Amino acid sequence: MAASSRTAATGNATAIAALLSQHLDDARSSFSVGSLGAIAEFHRAPDEPAERPRDGGLAIVSERGGLRIELAADVTAIAYETLSGRRGRWQQGVVLCRPRAEATRQRRAGVTELGTDAGAIRERDHDALLFDIGLGARNVDFCVRTADPGLIRTLRRAADASIFAPESPVMAALMEANPHRVVLGALGRIEVYQAIGRERTPEGPHTHVLPKLLRSGRTHSANIPVPGGLTPCFSLYPPNPIVDAMGHPHPFDPGAAAAFDSLLRRWGPPGYMAEKDRVLAAVASGAEPGAYRRAVSRSGRTAARVALRQLAARDPRCPGLDAWLKTLDRPSAR
Repeated sequence: MAASSRTAATGNATAIAALLSQHLDDARSSFSVGSLGAIAEFHRAPDEPAERPRDGGLAIVSERGGLRIELAADVTAIAYETLSGRRGRWQQGVVLCRPRAEATRQRRAGVTELGTDAGAIRERDHDALLFDIGLGARNVDFCVRTADPGLIRTLRRAADASIFAPESPVMAALMEANPHRVVLGALGRIEVYQAIGRERTPEGPHTHVLPKLLRSGRTHSANIPVPGGLTPCFSLYPPNPIVDAMGHPHPFDPGAAAAFDSLLRRWGPPGYMAEKDRVLAAVASGAEPGAYRRAVSRSGRTAARVALRQLAARDPRCPGLDAWLKTLDRPSAR
């Protein structure tokens, strides 16, 4: 790598580290590591006690879960917005990627004992045993950690076998024992300590295992603009201007909107913010939506629709906005 490239990579990693540290301190932000169909998420309540390491590392831990991020020099940050299926809403995030070769995990297809978890976030968990449950995802190893003798026996008997086999006792044993879930990627881990949700997704740290989505072999939704050759390894979700991390609505937050727009200007897809600026300028000028030249790319069309939804949240009485929404923000406008 040339000296100039090394300097740029270092500067990028430094900026990403500063961003992550800021959001680790913000209880409104959340994080995830996973593949399509197998994911761990870290959330915490505003009043929930949580600790950051004294050495300034990119980690946090609460009584319900924890995470640790270990950045690499080749990390790439991609800020993005996607359209929600719920009218007037949108999602946003920053996905951290590495080149495919560096991001690919072991892809074990059966239960595999990995030994004690020396990398556990909390020292008291270092002696518990870690088992990869064999989901075969390309970019994460989905594991459980336990010191329960009964569960350890069940997992050892199931060595190398699929937990989805009809005769496998593993899934039922996991639901009964509620071991820690530990999801490992090429930039770190998320650990979930609270019980597995049986009927609904619990608030706070949790995991999802969805076999149908896993079978797709995809690492991420097609709506997330990850360039070819890169693989998502960790995701940050800064505060959304209109909903909290669990999707509950709240009054529009202009500070959160401006903060995420600044991330899009730095790390968003090429031309994305230019399209948002263009459609907002057209609305402000009093132009008719029929005269608007729509973007050719799907990313550009998404940008225009998200910008209009954001304008509606910020200024619902904006003159002419209803006509723009009816013209551009329709499912057929994709």
